[in-house]
Amino acid sequence: MAHAGPGEAQGEARREMRAGNVRSLRDIETHVLPMMAGSQYLGPEYDPLAMAYRLKFVKDGRVIFVDVDARSGEILRQRR
Repeated sequence: MAHAGPGEAQGEARREMRAGNVRSLRDIETHVLPMMAGSQYLGPEYDPLAMAYRLKFVKDGRVIFVDVDARSGEILRQRR
């Protein structure tokens, strides 16, 4: 099974956003970043198959992943 590289995944996210299928990364970040106060934001990844963003943070030396449904903006899970 072939996986899309980071550039391909971001291009897919842009196409889906233009088509109205997913929310913009900016919209997702505006919702999630305030909830992660005290953490350093490392950046996003987009999974086109799951239609989900994974936002990565670091707090107290631990990496935190926040998975967000790109269509609804709903937080799916948060893992440390």
